[in-house]
Amino acid sequence: MKRKKFWAKFLLLLSLIVFSVGSAWAEPQGKLIIFHAGSLSVPFARIEKNFEARYPRVDVLRESGGSTKMARLIAEVGKPADIMASADYKVIDNLLIPDHADWNIRFASNQLVLCYTPNSRYANEINENNWYEILCRKGVVWGHSDPNLDPCGYRSLMAMQLAEKFYNKPGLYKRLLANRPMKNVRPKSVELISLLNTGNMDYAWEYLSVAVQHNLKYIKLDDHINLGNYKYDNFYKQAEVKVTGKKPGTWRIKKGKSCTYGITMIKHAANPEAARAFLAYLLDPNGGLKILKEMGQPPFIPCRVPSKEMLQKLPEELQKYVEVRD
Repeated sequence: MKRKKFWAKFLLLLSLIVFSVGSAWAEPQGKLIIFHAGSLSVPFARIEKNFEARYPRVDVLRESGGSTKMARLIAEVGKPADIMASADYKVIDNLLIPDHADWNIRFASNQLVLCYTPNSRYANEINENNWYEILCRKGVVWGHSDPNLDPCGYRSLMAMQLAEKFYNKPGLYKRLLANRPMKNVRPKSVELISLLNTGNMDYAWEYLSVAVQHNLKYIKLDDHINLGNYKYDNFYKQAEVKVTGKKPGTWRIKKGKSCTYGITMIKHAANPEAARAFLAYLLDPNGGLKILKEMGQPPFIPCRVPSKEMLQKLPEELQKYVEVRD
């Protein structure tokens, strides 16, 4: 009798060990929900395709929009998501950490450009030295995304503030906005692309990567203005934009800083195995980061976190792709 009990316990223990080992090495599967900035739509589409080819049992479901809006859908509305990628890493810091995420990896940069088409008014005249004069002209239709929903929106406003300072043109910022009706402010920057292509808008503020991915003509701005060079962060911080706060009815001030993208895995993610596998592919210099670079968006290699404490919070398989750097 004792021998039977012994073997019963032994077999139960053995089965648990086998199950645990099998689970540890199980291939990721199931639905993986990713919320991300609209400016990441094109590269993430290719990254999704490559990832699903590698892990065919995973179905990646992506939802894009203004980064602030997407983070609020998680934090305030309670929409389920496994991963959140923001065009401004500060959105994750401000809206998701610590209640909805534990860490934030900075993985890529970008810069602001002014996009247009051959059919835009004054397309043959505009250049990097006169763009602000043309945006002030009567009849010129231009726009940007909503600063309360999309980092590209408040960065667009910052770029125009910085232009006033860099070119020493007092009142330029107000003159520019006076020639931009509120109907030209859209929820996310990628919505402006269709308006450009249909001729309903002459100029739109976008990220360089978006311009490259959509084959748009664009004006490349001086580094003092484009928010694309961290060496000018002391100059950028002169720009300030008031945006809605974490709670309804509150406001906060965003100060200018170079464009830095962040990504995190949501606490209590429904599919953490697939999320970790996706992040490992994204942060690989020969995987997702290579795709970003090919599509006009410079990645950080290695990617970055601000402290050793945060590095230790990362899943083990991600730590080799990340360094501590403020």
